[in-house]
Amino acid sequence: MFPRHRFQGWACRALGLICLVSLLAMGNAAFAGQTENSEPDQDSPMRFVVVRSNAPGCEPTCPEWISAEGAISAKSPALLKAALKTLGRRKLPIVVNSPGGDVDAAIAMGRMIRKNKLDIAVGRTWFVGCEPGVKNCKENDARGSHYIGNPYVLGSYCASACPMMLAGGTRRLVGPLAYLGVHQITTTVVQMNVQYEVRYRVVKGKKRVISKKVVSRKNAGSYKTYEMSKKVERKLATYFKEMGVDLSVVETMKSTPASDIQQIDLSDMLTMKLVTSEDAADLLTNASLCTLEPLASNCREIPANKPAGGQPAVAKAAPPVKPQNAQPDDGMRFVVVRGSNPLCNPDCPEWIAAQGAITPQTPQKLSQLLATLGNRRLPVVISSRGGDLFGALAAGRIIHENKLDVAVARTDFVGCDPAEWNCLAEDGAYAGLSVDGDGDCDSACALMLAGGARRLVGSQARLSLYLMGQKQTVRAYLDEMAISPALFTALQDSSVERRLEPDMMLKVGLTTGRQSVDALTGSSICKSAPKPENCRVVASSNAQAEAPAKL
Repeated sequence: MFPRHRFQGWACRALGLICLVSLLAMGNAAFAGQTENSEPDQDSPMRFVVVRSNAPGCEPTCPEWISAEGAISAKSPALLKAALKTLGRRKLPIVVNSPGGDVDAAIAMGRMIRKNKLDIAVGRTWFVGCEPGVKNCKENDARGSHYIGNPYVLGSYCASACPMMLAGGTRRLVGPLAYLGVHQITTTVVQMNVQYEVRYRVVKGKKRVISKKVVSRKNAGSYKTYEMSKKVERKLATYFKEMGVDLSVVETMKSTPASDIQQIDLSDMLTMKLVTSEDAADLLTNASLCTLEPLASNCREIPANKPAGGQPAVAKAAPPVKPQNAQPDDGMRFVVVRGSNPLCNPDCPEWIAAQGAITPQTPQKLSQLLATLGNRRLPVVISSRGGDLFGALAAGRIIHENKLDVAVARTDFVGCDPAEWNCLAEDGAYAGLSVDGDGDCDSACALMLAGGARRLVGSQARLSLYLMGQKQTVRAYLDEMAISPALFTALQDSSVERRLEPDMMLKVGLTTGRQSVDALTGSSICKSAPKPENCRVVASSNAQAEAPAKL
């Protein structure tokens, strides 16, 4: 997967004389995503596809970008070159999401990006219709672009060798909600016995080679070093200097063990000139770019997509109508819930019910709901069997940044379930009850819980966790959330999901108390002093409030 730097050995044969020489060959420079005993990286090789924005109202002129997602391999530069060739003179920004990989390939792509004067940002793409890797998909054929989607930043990451690719951009963007990290380089040295056959003749006392060919190659074992060699350090320093990036990024890499990963803060990225501004990927992909004069270079008009009448279609308010052939959303749903116990009226607790599988869209859904609440801070009552690791990490960071409390419990809705097409919120919230029993929080869900200011798991609730690959990333996240390293140590040797006992959760700091969800949502908490922030008085049963959008 990684480039191989060969140190040539030789053997000779003349008049029946054969000389065999042991050779130390192949120094593989690559970022260590794992130590020798770690699980192999499960990310697929990086692929490149051109994506057209699905933003409402942008047609017939919408922004486009190159989505680059996956691990960087030796083949990645050729794939990027092929993608750029299909664009001719068009210059599209690159939206990258990668755990890293091949160092030389990342540097080659960085130079290619700089040569073509392309912008690059850390982000992911949510595809609509056809997705990369799906063969014979014709769902988007009538729209003039094979891949259509929406960019998003929450949960995106650029680690290990990926920042080298990022460094090549004319504009380089990460933003406050994406993750960028670096660490030491691992060099794998492969020992090999190589036997050559060399024919020569002696002319005036000197040997003159007539022919030389390899007779055999035998692998004699290998070993790894986790220290950056002077040669590799000079290569990185030369590259970053060429890209206008401060060499302090190399020092950060050298000071971070290969078994760990160092997240770089946005302010430090600016100081290092690794990014060019505090902006995120939407600076390069927002539909508003195609309303400017002149248009951004990545805007493309498709006349056939022009709405009837020449004007963008405007949605009009209408009463709820049951959708035809609606597809269920299996991802985590966030809705505001108000305690339905009549004893608490008119001052009742409210919370955010978070239920369902964690997906890459989970952080964005949570962020959107929090935006509708303004300055109100409601606790999160979560029940989930887990799901996407990076979605969970990003959602946990949002919870942490907003200083929200989290409890594991199930929310039972009263009257109707928000999943029903005609179930509407009243007074800004759905009616419901929080119940410890049957409240599950497994695998990635436990990482969301770790972001809470207060983290509660009652005696009837269930929490379990196992390391789902990307061990270094998980360990760095738990450290960021001030969870004891003892939790990571206890889980490291387990390949199966492990239910965590209350004493252990308290000891390592994964929970902050033994209370149940009632400490955050019980009907009597609004009568205590001081009154919790999630209590709200509803003046009368006829009071109406605009319901927050169901996500």
